[in-house]
Amino acid sequence: MLFQENLYSKLVAWTKIILPLTALGILSTLFLFSQSVDPTASIPLSEIDLEQRAQDQGATKATFAGVTDEGDEVVINAAVAKPSVNDPRLIEAEKVRGQMRLQRGGVVDMVSDQADVHQNQMTVVLRGNVNFVTTSGYDMRTELLNTRIDELFAESPGQVYGEGPPGNLVAGRMVLTHDESTKIAHLRFTDGVKLIYKPQSAEEGVQ
Repeated sequence: MLFQENLYSKLVAWTKIILPLTALGILSTLFLFSQSVDPTASIPLSEIDLEQRAQDQGATKATFAGVTDEGDEVVINAAVAKPSVNDPRLIEAEKVRGQMRLQRGGVVDMVSDQADVHQNQMTVVLRGNVNFVTTSGYDMRTELLNTRIDELFAESPGQVYGEGPPGNLVAGRMVLTHDESTKIAHLRFTDGVKLIYKPQSAEEGVQ
């Protein structure tokens, strides 16, 4: 019994010595770790090209729309649209699909690789593999097409080619506008029109 009491006394005494030493060891370790970190050092950040980030700002599935005084609806859809770096008022769009829904019932569909949308000027310039299709039977292609979203207007300042009710045709210029007197939409081809005629009755125009 005396032996057990002596052993217990020794264990208690060793515990009083070991525990403080262990605590001091832990504290010294934490102190050493803390010394390896410089609190004044700046937090490392990833290198970011701010200019590139600004260029990448934009929207997907963007839509631009307007209604003419005659009641025609003009809608331009883009898979991607972002502001121009040189002019924030100019929107650069890609994979563009447009549609003009005429108040009298006709429809014009437009497709292009890219487009420049100037919202202040209400203009849309379709660029690259432009396809211009009307419900009246015209299926035309060009590289550049100037349009508007506040009035019925489409103009190809360069060559257009394709098919229509009269036949296969090539022209130096194509213009879609309202007739000033009748307010009916008309599609006109000018500047050296070449037509391979198909013998069938057709009226010139979108409707």
